[in-house]
Amino acid sequence: MSEKKALWTKDFVILALSNFMLFVAFQMLLPTLPVYVTDMGGDQLAVGLVISLFTVSALLVRPFAGKALDTIGRKPVLLLGLAIFLLAVAGYYWMVSVALVLAIRFLHGIGWGIVTTTYGTIVSDIIPRERSGEGMGYFGMFSNLAMGFGPLLGLWVSQNWGYGWLFAISAGLTALAMILSRLVKFKPIVPAKKQQGSVLSGLLEKAALFPSLLNLLIGIIYGGIVSFITLFGIEVGIANIGLFFLFNAIALMAVRPLAGKLFDRKGPVWILLPGGVILGGGLLMLSYSTTEWQMILAAILFGIGVGGVQPSLQAWTIKRVDPTRRGAATGTFFSAFDLGIGGGAMILGAIAKMTSFAVMYRYSLVALGLYLLIYLIYLARQGKKTAMSESISS
Repeated sequence: MSEKKALWTKDFVILALSNFMLFVAFQMLLPTLPVYVTDMGGDQLAVGLVISLFTVSALLVRPFAGKALDTIGRKPVLLLGLAIFLLAVAGYYWMVSVALVLAIRFLHGIGWGIVTTTYGTIVSDIIPRERSGEGMGYFGMFSNLAMGFGPLLGLWVSQNWGYGWLFAISAGLTALAMILSRLVKFKPIVPAKKQQGSVLSGLLEKAALFPSLLNLLIGIIYGGIVSFITLFGIEVGIANIGLFFLFNAIALMAVRPLAGKLFDRKGPVWILLPGGVILGGGLLMLSYSTTEWQMILAAILFGIGVGGVQPSLQAWTIKRVDPTRRGAATGTFFSAFDLGIGGGAMILGAIAKMTSFAVMYRYSLVALGLYLLIYLIYLARQGKKTAMSESISS
């Protein structure tokens, strides 16, 4: 039996820290930019555009970033994305109108789409293939830590030091991420063969489409959480709704490494099915929550489900594709999630307007039902034995 290859290499640690810095810089602005726009005189429409413009630009750029990663290379694409991200973050403070803030928000989404696609691709190059689930789990844990820490830091800085310091610290963390990323030794990758046809050819990776479809359905559910959880708290009378994000992040961090190891040993079916069921349990409980402890338990269940399913889907995606198409595969995967979040926010928002936010979360279980049904059909067609061993043989 061959010795297990090292996961916690110097390059893996540096890349994870760089990713952490970037995510803190990003998460600092999530709860504060809407307030910044409101303070500048923006209305509810403008606040909504802060989210939608960012999502749209990230969605549009990801396929092109993925193709560039496979043809131009990892390092130049990463540095370009970080430079755009840094320019946007530093530029917020100097925008003198809501329209200009929204314009640079679109630019910010482009930078975010490039760098997150690139980080996901580079780490898949670094992680040993037989430990892909475990590696993706640990790498995502740094992002989850930033999700818990970043918003709190952003709110504290903006309330105590002002927006100038908020944008300066966010820009500084982005600069640190850029410095750290330059220390990573990028593995030489054989460029993907140029595909004949238009410039749009090769933007999506066919082998990544099935797990990306499942990720899109998870994105619909997640879009309903991030977009409406605060309004749901107001509706049902839960004052400290921020506890949902805190305990959700804790559950995500706790389950990711364990789920990753199980994925590597047993295959995707051992994570994707039970993880989906647990996720659904958390979502259903959230819809009936009227107290903080009920909401906290819902957050833990939801975090366990998402923390197991999404990194497993990402690792499964990478295992299904040729190394020369990892960039396109990662772009396809994250584009599907972005599309799910944006589409889910619109569809579920319309449902909430006609019913309530609690009922809306119950309707979002339809997306989960489709996720489970589609995957069960896949298992039936592939054969249970084949599917259970796919992570090892693919």
